[in-house]
Amino acid sequence: MAYFDVASSAPLHPVARQALQASLDEGWADPARLYREGRRARLLLDAAREAAAEAVGCRPDELVFTSSGTRAVHDGVAGALAGRRRVGRHLVVSAVEHSAVLHSAAAHDRNGGSTTQVGVGREGAVSVSSYTDALRPDTALACLQSANHEVGTVQPVAEVAEACRAAGVPLFVDAAQSLAWGPVGGGWSLLAGSAHKWGGPAGVGLLVVRKGVRFAPQGPADERESGRAAGFENIPGVVAAAASLRAVRAEAAGEAARLRELTDRIRARVPGLVPDVEVVGDPVRRLPHLLTFSCLYVDGETLLHELDRAGFSVSSGSSCTSSTLTPSHVLRAMGVVSEGNVRVSLPLGVEEAEVERFLEVLPGVVHGVREQLGVFVAPSQGAAEAVTVDAVGLTCPRPVIELARAIGKVRVGGTVTVLADDEVAAVDIPAWCFTQGHDYVGAAPGTGEAVAYEVRRGR
Repeated sequence: MAYFDVASSAPLHPVARQALQASLDEGWADPARLYREGRRARLLLDAAREAAAEAVGCRPDELVFTSSGTRAVHDGVAGALAGRRRVGRHLVVSAVEHSAVLHSAAAHDRNGGSTTQVGVGREGAVSVSSYTDALRPDTALACLQSANHEVGTVQPVAEVAEACRAAGVPLFVDAAQSLAWGPVGGGWSLLAGSAHKWGGPAGVGLLVVRKGVRFAPQGPADERESGRAAGFENIPGVVAAAASLRAVRAEAAGEAARLRELTDRIRARVPGLVPDVEVVGDPVRRLPHLLTFSCLYVDGETLLHELDRAGFSVSSGSSCTSSTLTPSHVLRAMGVVSEGNVRVSLPLGVEEAEVERFLEVLPGVVHGVREQLGVFVAPSQGAAEAVTVDAVGLTCPRPVIELARAIGKVRVGGTVTVLADDEVAAVDIPAWCFTQGHDYVGAAPGTGEAVAYEVRRGR
């Protein structure tokens, strides 16, 4: 079985396993106690903090360990907002942040704050000017991920951090996807990471708050971890997390170029092997191991099951949204095709032969799924001026399939109106038009819960 989903969670690194087992015997005592066992546990905790801080690029006393990466995000955002409450209650985030950040923003809004989401281009990156324009005198905090978890696009953190510094606003960076590949550059103020993303144990996160940043921990007071992370420290876990971060960082230096070549190979060859595919994300400014593509006229869940049967573990869009019926918020913000979405994130040490086998298997799998759906879309030149398609009650990808069948019935310049009540149609019909060279006219309310999507044939 080829595991191509390290963006969700990486297998436990051998160094992490060794460190975990060794520290179970030495790190069980309370590091706050002065007796021998406590001092031994404190030494392990301090050494792990120093190693992690060196990898992140911060001071050891700026870094605390949390019970997860999500906990680090929630506590970091809440603490920074509370610390700057006198400045204002405005929060700025990008539209493609991880759900942990967006959930924090939603909680902030429910508590009387306000949030501005900065949009992205089709490659998934914010523009520095757009982000700068969103900053206001009452902005308490800005958030920007270092790299996107779904499409791998690297964000302009250093440039945005400079704009935030000029405006006097701290920048919070979710670095979960990028820490394995190197420290985050630029003058950021707060940062979060998650150990299971780089081969450490699950249930360990880290939160960095730079000196001088106003920060007020929320919830009941606790003496552990500088008062920023409540509860008894998971010393074996944090030791394993720090050891694995150092180990994968050393391997990544040599693996980055090789993995980038393999993902470039997939990006280049998939569109030629599989008809009607859109490769998404920035082709250059991206993580070396991650790529995403979307296959038109394919049910994503079925596609993933068939790839699993063929021996490949991949994911579809975000791990936080793939279990729901709503389209990925990242792909929606980018305006790209969401149906039949496949995210491939290669592990360190993956063999070239496994990638080649994936490229051999993929065309047949996609063709088989399309056959199950009865996809036979033959381009033709019709004479009709306008056609209406009733796709009410049909779920992704069928509204788009019906649109593709109907577009050949109208002349160039003619229109097709698709009546659909599936939420995904709002994302995929405009994206289909972009990829197929047709004009998306817009949407209007239909009968009941249906929406009427109008498309003009462009060729």
